[in-house]
Amino acid sequence: MNAEKEVRPLDREAVTYVAGHRGLVGGAIVRHLQTSGFHDLRGRSSTELDLRVRSDVFDYFAETNPRYVVLAAAKVGGILANNTYPVDFLSDNLRIQTNVMDAALQFGTERLLFLGSSCIYPRMAAQPIEESALLTGHLEPTNDAYAIAKIAGILGVQAVRRQYGRSWISAMPTNLYGEGDNFSPTGSHVLPALIRRYDEALQAGADTVTNWGTGMPRREFLHVDDMAAACLHLLENYDGPAQVNVGTGRDNTIREIADTVAEVVGFTGRTEWDVSKPDGTPQKLLDVTKLRDAGWTASIGLRDGISRTVDWYRSNASGLREAG
Repeated sequence: MNAEKEVRPLDREAVTYVAGHRGLVGGAIVRHLQTSGFHDLRGRSSTELDLRVRSDVFDYFAETNPRYVVLAAAKVGGILANNTYPVDFLSDNLRIQTNVMDAALQFGTERLLFLGSSCIYPRMAAQPIEESALLTGHLEPTNDAYAIAKIAGILGVQAVRRQYGRSWISAMPTNLYGEGDNFSPTGSHVLPALIRRYDEALQAGADTVTNWGTGMPRREFLHVDDMAAACLHLLENYDGPAQVNVGTGRDNTIREIADTVAEVVGFTGRTEWDVSKPDGTPQKLLDVTKLRDAGWTASIGLRDGISRTVDWYRSNASGLREAG
């Protein structure tokens, strides 16, 4: 059951459920599936369907009986949120994943794509990080609870493949950003946080912007529209037990990224760095050989992606998510 299998294009007429369809990743996946000809896309907001409630999830699957499922729903946040609320990140994500996968198994879901995170890999993993690095070292302590939940999801997919022979797969994206991101001061990841910080400084006429840490850690970023395209490509071209890294294969220092954000935003003041604040993992660059072998590479450059995200941020400032 562990060998890679021959895969076929998905049926555009089949019921396809995107869990987390209003989130950053899920929203992009829905848009991409729509433009790719899918006609029966399903989704429920967290107020309509709490994926942490097992009976409600099973009722929804009994009602819709999806042939395909993309599991993009998750409780997510930045370093501060992960470090402050580890119980929430562990418990919520374990329940979401387990409920959706168990229901998908019971109601015969043919293809399921589970989305994880590059934080599943050891903090000091050799760079670039290969899929085989999973479970070979200690995790980054500031988000270890979230990482453990995502590792459990990967093993859940592999267990279903072994025990039931279902063609389910896992994809591990690098740091994602783009339209629809969380720009909350306390709950956002680094790139949207930088966009908001520099834009607010510009609007306020400030002379300086202060960022956390030294700015020397290196990070890889992938635009969420590229991530959505990669998901469909994997569903139609890959069927193996190992999780697949999804990224660009290139990284930059946080200082370089901050400089790009400042330039795109139009901020011409000075950037300072608060070295009393944590840096997090020194480097996190994914090896995307498996993804390239499957026939897919990213197409949206970092500066272009940041520019598109800044435009979206400014156009939607009044309705942005403020919660962590």
